[in-house]
Amino acid sequence: MTFTQADAAGTADGPEQTRTLSGHLPTGAPDFVYVPVEVPRGVREIAVSYSYDKPTVPAGTQGNACDIGIFDERGTELGGRGFRGWSGGARTEFAISAEEATPGYLAGPVKAGTWHVVLGPYTVAPQGLDYKITVTLRYGAPGTTPEQGAYPPQRAKGRGRAWYRGDSHLHTVHSDGKRTPAEVVAAARAAGLDFITTTEHNTISSHTAFEGLWGDDLLILTGEEITTRNGHVVALGTDPGVFIDWRYRARDNRFGQFARKVRQAGGLVIPAHPHGTCVGCNWKFGFNEADAVEVWNADFTPDDEITISEWDNTLVAASRGDGRWLPAVGHSDAHREPQVVGLPQTVVLADDLSRTALQEGIRAGRSWIAESSKIDLTFEAVGGRGKHAGIGERLKVGGAAEVTVRLKVSGVGSGCSVRFITDQGQLYGTPVPDSGELSAEWRTTASYAAYVRAEVRRAPADGGASGIPGPMAAMTNPIWLGER
Repeated sequence: MTFTQADAAGTADGPEQTRTLSGHLPTGAPDFVYVPVEVPRGVREIAVSYSYDKPTVPAGTQGNACDIGIFDERGTELGGRGFRGWSGGARTEFAISAEEATPGYLAGPVKAGTWHVVLGPYTVAPQGLDYKITVTLRYGAPGTTPEQGAYPPQRAKGRGRAWYRGDSHLHTVHSDGKRTPAEVVAAARAAGLDFITTTEHNTISSHTAFEGLWGDDLLILTGEEITTRNGHVVALGTDPGVFIDWRYRARDNRFGQFARKVRQAGGLVIPAHPHGTCVGCNWKFGFNEADAVEVWNADFTPDDEITISEWDNTLVAASRGDGRWLPAVGHSDAHREPQVVGLPQTVVLADDLSRTALQEGIRAGRSWIAESSKIDLTFEAVGGRGKHAGIGERLKVGGAAEVTVRLKVSGVGSGCSVRFITDQGQLYGTPVPDSGELSAEWRTTASYAAYVRAEVRRAPADGGASGIPGPMAAMTNPIWLGER
């Protein structure tokens, strides 16, 4: 790597000083390159812009893509206190002062010392990557950092113990989204959601950006999408203002440390789109630290099909009596129009509309996923002597005892079908009438089916010739059958 620096346009005792920092990164450069910037006393604002070359590359070869962020004089230590913002590849410039900061960055004093602009060369062309960073230091009175903006409350009015609909993977202009927080909230209300979670890539600047947008009808949780080079994870419902670092790969053996930090901050660890097709999106950390898994991300695609199949295979371990299993959730990951907030959404049975109750419901698997709020369903298993279990629960019956599984679904439209999936695979299926409403019933025993879960599928594009089912319209977590 090479690095050069040049000063221009002003002096240290003038109103403004500009420095140009340039360099070359070869293929195989570190994931993060820290470019030092000396900040003298008397600076009230630091402004940064950057550019890099994008040469033509051979077919099938990745070109240059480079992210950017900044750490202040407190240092760049992993998990340390120096983080001041990250915009990935969404912006080419940003500014920070005591009074305000570009979305994705944190306002606060610009103190003297060595700051570091951090570059993230996501992919590097065979020719390498040439970059140029322009840093402008503006001098003057330091200004006053405004009082901390209001964080969203941890509870909304709700309906007591009920099923609540939410979307907990969303982006705004505070990372690479195009919607403002107000626009996301308006879309959430239009989608019939009860709660949302703000999950920007590697930043928490959005945690105060929803002030005044919540209400009795909508709970807003804070979180982060921790975007590593080996997969993304939704930190759902972390304490407001808590930042979780992302600068590690699976081979570094650090994920467990930061998963614990998520839980210490009151959040859930949820791997996102584990089989996503973008560079760095595949989940490589394993699921031992996960509290749930995002099996359905945005429009239903083949990578979701793979994730659901993989997830279903893990349920067998729990059916053997190992106890722990990983609940499934679904989120829209909406960034911009025409991506739909609430497609899909996770419907959670919770004691009230609060962070704690929703997280308990998700962690217990008392949830199902739907493509919209138009779809409603109930799913239960009933045994003798009034025994009953719902989604995520266990029906404790003997192996030979008869079990009746019932599903009611509405709002799915025509051309759909219902499937009951067990540890053996699909053991029951039936079409949904054109009315979009169905009451289905199936009988089994715990010795025949260790668990049963329901799927509502749309018609396959090829009419079923390939044997691959159509896109998902709704799906549930399992009901467990047997004493264990």
